[in-house]
Amino acid sequence: MTSTPQAAPRRWRERLLLNEDLNFLLTNRLPRRWLTLAMGRFSKIRSPWLTRFSIGVWRQFTELDLSEAKEQRFESLHACFTRELKEGARPLAPDPALLISPCDALVGAIGRVQRGTVLQAKGMPYRLAELFGCSEEPAEFEGGHYLTLRLTSAMYHRFHAPADACIEAVRYLSGDTWNVNPIALKRIERLFCRNERARIRLRLADGRPMALVPVAAILVASIRLHFLDVLLHLRWAGPRDLPCDVPVRRGQELGWFEHGSTLVVFVPPGFEPCVTTGQRLRMGQALLRPVIAPS
Repeated sequence: MTSTPQAAPRRWRERLLLNEDLNFLLTNRLPRRWLTLAMGRFSKIRSPWLTRFSIGVWRQFTELDLSEAKEQRFESLHACFTRELKEGARPLAPDPALLISPCDALVGAIGRVQRGTVLQAKGMPYRLAELFGCSEEPAEFEGGHYLTLRLTSAMYHRFHAPADACIEAVRYLSGDTWNVNPIALKRIERLFCRNERARIRLRLADGRPMALVPVAAILVASIRLHFLDVLLHLRWAGPRDLPCDVPVRRGQELGWFEHGSTLVVFVPPGFEPCVTTGQRLRMGQALLRPVIAPS
């Protein structure tokens, strides 16, 4: 039996990913902040040949698929990271009552907020107040669901509104740039609370709250939101509160990460997940459904 040309790189990648100690060493014991800032500068170099070479190297580590990209030629690696997709590449779930996935992702932890605590992985709890950067627990999400959506580096990196809503506020919190892959989540306590992040507070059309928390990671550490005329990045001291009053439509693009990371979704009681842990999602697929209270 002959192997395909892609088989050897794939086996090499799989061996690297399965070696947890090596994976953790390579992605978390290096100077994370310095590497992240350096990658930010490197990715913005405008050079067609350097970009093609960088994308070629990138493909050796990921299953990068650019067939859905709106543009097929990129002036920089940054342009490839933050690429737009062709029109219609991400259809929305037809039922408007469903909250849709804000991004392409692998579904991580799913659960309920209990006494202000959620899990990043089995046996790894963290406080919702610490993630949000609050002095008190956000009681409105007590008993509601949270879902962790992990974007890999090869995925589409933009995120969108899960429903018709109004964005009321953003709180930016500067921090570290730990990798957010499953290996790190099992080893680093309160990882999401350590990393750079932004809490985006939304008010749904029916008046209920919702929160999206984009969490940056190594080589990422820049979050761009279209409705704010500022790039949120590591040079900000944080925390910073940025008041908003921005209506958004279901599926409307909100912003992007500059590589790949995690987005944590919080809803109050009255919703239940439509997805399961480990599922691969595309932006626009059903994520949460409203629960009809018994009469």
